[in-house]
Amino acid sequence: MTQQDRDRLVVLKKAQKKLITQKQAAAELRLTERQIRRLLKALKRRGDRAVIHRLRGQPSNRRLSEELRDKAVSILSQAVYKGFGPTLASEYLAKKHDVHIGREALRQIMMGAGLWRRRRQQVEAVHEWRPRRSCRGELVQWDTSEHDWLEGRGEKLYLIQMIDDATSELTARFVRHDSTEENMRVVWRYLEQHGQPVAFYTDKASLFQTTPKVGRTRNAVPAAERQPLPRTQIGRALGELGIVWIAAHSPQAKGRIERSFATAQDRLVKGLRVAAVNTLEQANEYLEKEFLPWWNQHLKVLPANPTDAHRPLGAEHDLPAALSRVETRQVGNDYTIRFEGKLYQIARADIRSGMRGGNVRVERRLDGTLAVRFQERYVTTTECPPSAKVVAPKPPPAARVAKLRPKPTPAARQVLHAVVSSRGMPTWAAATIDRTRTRDSLD
Repeated sequence: MTQQDRDRLVVLKKAQKKLITQKQAAAELRLTERQIRRLLKALKRRGDRAVIHRLRGQPSNRRLSEELRDKAVSILSQAVYKGFGPTLASEYLAKKHDVHIGREALRQIMMGAGLWRRRRQQVEAVHEWRPRRSCRGELVQWDTSEHDWLEGRGEKLYLIQMIDDATSELTARFVRHDSTEENMRVVWRYLEQHGQPVAFYTDKASLFQTTPKVGRTRNAVPAAERQPLPRTQIGRALGELGIVWIAAHSPQAKGRIERSFATAQDRLVKGLRVAAVNTLEQANEYLEKEFLPWWNQHLKVLPANPTDAHRPLGAEHDLPAALSRVETRQVGNDYTIRFEGKLYQIARADIRSGMRGGNVRVERRLDGTLAVRFQERYVTTTECPPSAKVVAPKPPPAARVAKLRPKPTPAARQVLHAVVSSRGMPTWAAATIDRTRTRDSLD
């Protein structure tokens, strides 16, 4: 009997002895008068045990069978379900194995089997989050996550994600490289599915912003006085499409997409493991058919304003031209341009006045084709075959000409003969000279 049961018994005995009324007993025990009358009748029949529920200490009628509990533990003990939490495990048991167990009940089963450890709740510093934007499409956060998505089963993949700030609607794609071309493909996909958003919110990576080269000296030029740097290819593309680019100053500023990556690195990695995904194509198929529908069904929220801020793409928005690598080249006097180490000839029918010596816009598009535009009109170009290098033949080796030495004159012969024929002091005689008796200086 607990202390609460003892307190209740004291009040009931007061009411039984008519020390207090049934109404007062009901108010003190926070019960109805009808329930007080029932308890008084039970007190008369069963004595003090009337305040204890008859099912106390008995197994619950809703208790899971031992067979079902053992089946769940045996399934979750497999290597493919390693690291699954109770929530995710409950979903996969119902979907894959037709085992329906509630999240909290499964939590207790997993803790008892040593498959899950209770996490201590840590009191974190109170952080006031930035409120969501009111309309869908008003702000879209955009970032890339480098993670071992396939857990060593295949090649290294990157996940490019775009999440709407107002609704948390997610758009994502697996790619092999975090390059400008791959990010442009994801932008193209987003624009075709949803339309043109008002602004993209990204970090300050070199894909979006040209990094200034500033010396680490005190006399460095202040940021306000520096010359504006050229835009990156993605920055130019967003400007041509009329989309605002906003840079975040810290990862916490774009916390919504950072938290979405944390969820994906938990649930998506385990889902790819269960589905035995090993390739890029399989990963994108699972992403499109399983993970993104689940996310947009369970984690998507309604915006504060039902107005959709996405703008439809018009005829003035040329996606192949904007989402390409664009450079400027000068036309030569023979109406040719040089690009990527190759020479291209402009068709005679497309030659216009002012083209010679002028600048043209060269677009290397995502499908690999090349487009050249002069002013507002595209021109036809053909690649010139590489010219054969003419190598000058080596001159034949010159015949050796014997150098004739001049014969010595008779006078030279006499001098040479005198030098050779003159006899000097023998070596043995020179070695016997006593140098101690010689003077250091000559007279």
